[in-house]
Amino acid sequence: MSDPYGTFEAGAADTSSGRVFTVTGQDWDSVVQGVADEGDERIVVNMGPQHPSTHGVLRLILELEGETVTEARCGIGYLHTGIEKNMEYRTWVQGVTFCTRMDYLSPLFNEATYCFGVERLLGIEDDIPEKAQVMRVLLMELNRISSHLVAIATGGMELGALTVMTIGFRERELVLDLFELITGLRMNHAFIRPGGVAQDLPPGALEEIRDFIALMKKRLPEYAALCNANPIFRARLDGVGHMDLSACMALGITGPVLRSTGLPWDLRKSEPYSGYEDYDFEVQTWDTADAYGRFRIRLNEMDESLKIVQQCVDRLAGLEGAPVMIGDKKIAWPSQLAIGSDGMGNSLDHIRHIMGESMEALIHHFKLVTEGFRVPPGQAYVPVESPRGELGAHVVSDGGTRPYRAHFRDPSFTNLQATSMMSEGGMVADVVVAIASIDPVMGGVDR
Repeated sequence: MSDPYGTFEAGAADTSSGRVFTVTGQDWDSVVQGVADEGDERIVVNMGPQHPSTHGVLRLILELEGETVTEARCGIGYLHTGIEKNMEYRTWVQGVTFCTRMDYLSPLFNEATYCFGVERLLGIEDDIPEKAQVMRVLLMELNRISSHLVAIATGGMELGALTVMTIGFRERELVLDLFELITGLRMNHAFIRPGGVAQDLPPGALEEIRDFIALMKKRLPEYAALCNANPIFRARLDGVGHMDLSACMALGITGPVLRSTGLPWDLRKSEPYSGYEDYDFEVQTWDTADAYGRFRIRLNEMDESLKIVQQCVDRLAGLEGAPVMIGDKKIAWPSQLAIGSDGMGNSLDHIRHIMGESMEALIHHFKLVTEGFRVPPGQAYVPVESPRGELGAHVVSDGGTRPYRAHFRDPSFTNLQATSMMSEGGMVADVVVAIASIDPVMGGVDR
C-alpha cells in the first residue's frame, strides 16, 4: 500500500554536490528557479529583513527541507550609513561624532578605540590625565552593562520571555539616565575626545552612580532567578547555536561567543588599555559553546562590570578638581567647556574666558575648532573589548587635519559569519535563537 502522505526515509546527502548559488540582493528569482531545477523537496525562503527577530536590518536566505535548515546565508547592507567615508571629510575631533553612531548600543566603545588610535599617532598616550582614563573606563563599563541588558532583553523577547524584555529595558533606562547626566546625551555622546574627555563629572554624579550600583546588585539576581534554572528557558537555549573553539578561531569570532567555548580571551586582560590592568575583575567563560553559555556569560559580565564601576567611583572620589583633558593647548578642544544655564550652548563664563584673554587666544580657539589640529603621518590600530568582542579602529593620517582613512573592525560584522555554522542542520525556529546569541548590531556591520 502506498503512503498517502508521501513519507519516506531520507538518505544521506552530499552537501558539496549540486549547483552553488551566490546570493546577492537582486537575484531572488534565479535562486528560487535554481533550487526548483534541482527537483528535490527543498525550498528557499527570505527570513527578514521584515521579520521581527531581524529588526528590519538583516536578511537571512534560508534553504529548508521541511523544518530543517540545510543552508543559511546573511544579506546585509540595509543600514549602510557611509560613516567611514564621511570621516575623511571631517576634522579628527569631528570624527568622534560619526563613529559613535556605528554600533549604537555601545557608542562609547566606538569613540574610545578611535581616540586611542589618534592618540597613538599623536604620541600622547602617556600624557592623558588619570581622571580622564578613569572616566573612560567608568563610561565603557556602564555601556557594557546597558548593551548586555539589551542583548538579554531582545533575546528574551524573541523567545517569548516577555518579562525578561521588560525588566531588561527597565534597567537600561537607568544607565541611559546616568549617561545623560554625565555627557548630556543618552546615546551618540561624542564625549571621549582625543586627549581626554569633553568635560568633568557634574555635581552629584558619583552619588547617582553609587545608587545605581546598589540597585543593580539587587536586581541582577532577578535575571538569574528567572532564567538560569528555568526549564523552559534552558530547553530553548541548551545545545542551540553550537560553535566550538576551532570554528571560532577559524572565523575570527570574539567576545561572548568565543568565551562560551571556555577560552578566557578578553582584551582588557590580554592587551590592557586605559589602565585596565589596575582593576580587579575576572574574565567570564562557559564551557557549553551554545546559546545558553553566551547568555550566562553576559549575565556574569554585568556583575564584573559593576565591580569595575565601583572601583572607578572610589578612584574618582580622590581626583576632585583634577584635569580631564591633556594640557597641550594645540590639541585640547574645547577648552574649559561649560554648558549654559539653559542646558544649551556655552556658558557666559566660558565665552568670557576665551574672548577675555587676548585676541590671539580667540584666534587660536577659532582655528582649533574650525580647522582642527594636525596629526603626524602614520597608521595605528588599538583594539578594545566591546560587549560583542574585539572592536578596533585602523586610523591612517597623511599629516593633515583630517583622517586619510578610518576603518573599523567591528565584531558584529565578523561574528555574523557564524550564522551558517550555528543554523545549518538545526530547526528553522532555532535560527532566531542563534542570531540572538550572537547579538549583532547592524549599525556596526554596515557602517
